[in-house]
Amino acid sequence: VFIKIKWLGHSSFLLEDSMGHKLLTDPFDETVGYKVFRGKVDLITISHSHFDHNYTKNIEYSHIINKPGSFNLCGIPIIGIPSYHDKVNGAKRGKNIIFIIEMDGYRICHLGDIGYVLSRDKVEELGSIDVLFIPVGGNFTIDGKEAAALAKSINSHIVIPMHYKTSPLTFELDGLEKFLKYARNAERVKNNTLIIENNLQEYNSVKILDFK
Repeated sequence: VFIKIKWLGHSSFLLEDSMGHKLLTDPFDETVGYKVFRGKVDLITISHSHFDHNYTKNIEYSHIINKPGSFNLCGIPIIGIPSYHDKVNGAKRGKNIIFIIEMDGYRICHLGDIGYVLSRDKVEELGSIDVLFIPVGGNFTIDGKEAAALAKSINSHIVIPMHYKTSPLTFELDGLEKFLKYARNAERVKNNTLIIENNLQEYNSVKILDFK
């Protein structure tokens, strides 16, 4: 068993399991600055309906999940948990969906554009997480300091930051600096792909992926 995680930029990841199932998270359009994904996947998850998270043109897919609930498609159990894009219950930027995706026994949590630090009850609802995708760029989401605190409370094995400023990105977010100031144990992978195939032992191990 293994899971292959490829960062496409922003909040978009291509996940592939040992059976060859492919799942794409939060695909963006060409205005974001990264190379737009074109290809075929089994599933797409969309955390909210903004242009930098819901662009599905030129993608062949069997299923799309863009609402809360429990799903089991292509042998992949997925839970969508309702949350908010801001600190005022969605009044400013609307709703957001946290997705828990189970592939090859690994539990992956994609926080989407979460705009506030989750309560202890909500963190407990997530359960044990192997890989956490967390926005760290502030401005539209939690910032680096908040992200480090939230990651610590979720206590996943691996933490992968997303939704932050890089050279191709066309709008303003914070870079990684603030997050890395508060999140210890960070390693640059120097690749856009991470393969996980072992029992994960450490906790809150931050992996910084390159974009391609």
